[in-house]
Amino acid sequence: MIGSLMRRLRGVPAEPLLAPVAEPAVTVSPRDIGFHDAVLDGWFLNDSGELLKGFAIGAEDTLLDVGCGEGVATLFAMRQGASVIFTDSEFDKVRELARQVGAQTQVPSLGLVSNSLPLPLADGCANKIVCMEVLEHVDQPEQFMAELVRMGCPGAQYLLSVPDAVGEELQKGIAPPGYYQSPNHIQIFSRERFAALVEDAGLVIEHRQASGFFWVMGMIFFWASERAAGRDLGGAVRDRIHAPYPPLMEGWARTWQELLAQPNGLAIKQLLDQFMPKSQVIIARKPGTPHTASEAGRR
Repeated sequence: MIGSLMRRLRGVPAEPLLAPVAEPAVTVSPRDIGFHDAVLDGWFLNDSGELLKGFAIGAEDTLLDVGCGEGVATLFAMRQGASVIFTDSEFDKVRELARQVGAQTQVPSLGLVSNSLPLPLADGCANKIVCMEVLEHVDQPEQFMAELVRMGCPGAQYLLSVPDAVGEELQKGIAPPGYYQSPNHIQIFSRERFAALVEDAGLVIEHRQASGFFWVMGMIFFWASERAAGRDLGGAVRDRIHAPYPPLMEGWARTWQELLAQPNGLAIKQLLDQFMPKSQVIIARKPGTPHTASEAGRR
């Protein structure tokens, strides 16, 4: 009997005395994965000095960053040696950005706290104008665009972005109402409306792209996490978004990182970006002779 039992057990794997300990999940920052995703889209090309492919910045340029926020465009331009002007409606953001610029460079710089029309800057003060994720907050986007055009010199190049309507409409199903009320997103731009806004202001569109599927899904997971936790999102919506990311968003970042690492990951990303983008981007130019000789050579 014992021999028969032993023969049966020989084909059965021995069970461990202790259950295996699961490896802790590696923390992946959605911000870091989002930055990598942006680089794949042609952003922050340090070797060529392009903030976005087709929007090069050099030491001879003056960049105006309207609605600078944390200052990613300003800091990139500063590292290329360009003079920088940056404005935002929030004093703390302008003060912090001015501190960073002053600590890292001696190039001319100016920081302004303003959300008024007209902006307190001279006509033609810059040849590179950046206004990213701002126009959706503006009551009168046509007047705001006219101000941007006024402050660009002849031949100035513009880098403009707004949330894409596909991602905005999708988030309406789960985002709090305050996300679509002043001072947050009070405008939703279809791609046709955004292009018309730029062209009606007198600019010539040079390039368009849409991207950011990663962030649309990330924001949906963010809103779901907040609501499931019973948090009141009726107050400072923008402040809440910049709070520490919930575990669900970190898990999504790991998934996206794994997808990008696949042999066809980039192709899948590009398909998803077109299907459900977070942002739409336009590079445009003001008619006229370029402000600098090097800019004329890039055209």
